Amino acid sequence: MRRAVIVLGSTAAGLAALLSFKTHSAAAPAPAASTPAPSTGTPPVIASATGSGATGSTASQSASAAPKASVTTPAAARTVTGTVANTQYGPMQVQVTLAGTKITKVTVLQRTDDGAESDQIDATAIPQLTSETLAAQSARIDAVSGASYTSSGYIQSLQSALDQA
Repeated sequence: MRRAVIVLGSTAAGLAALLSFKTHSAAAPAPAASTPAPSTGTPPVIASATGSGATGSTASQSASAAPKASVTTPAAARTVTGTVANTQYGPMQVQVTLAGTKITKVTVLQRTDDGAESDQIDATAIPQLTSETLAAQSARIDAVSGASYTSSGYIQSLQSALDQA
């Protein structure tokens, strides 16, 4: 009888934990209200994965949030190359293109190269990592399951590029 009570209690606790588990989506949520970023001489600040920064707003969102007179012209694009991150399966290096503080493009300059399996993993993981980077606008992204070393090297090189920006 005592075991039955323990088993039922454990089952109920496990079920409650399972039902309360919340997953996260790959895309960052849209900001509730956005305003254009002021054009000051301060260094760029990369927005966090929550998407709370106004840097990801489009021209139409900016126009609806503020008068058109306050919309600034886009900053000149600049490219920053991250350091090479050496992984167990080879080097990873990314290059980031920024327009103001917004990440507009991520290019992988060097990728792990340890045979056909590594190529297959990279072919799947790198596009996912790139899309997450563009959505999060930072290096605070999730690693791709099954591509731990690729993800780690990508995030390391990405963070070093953003640190230089």
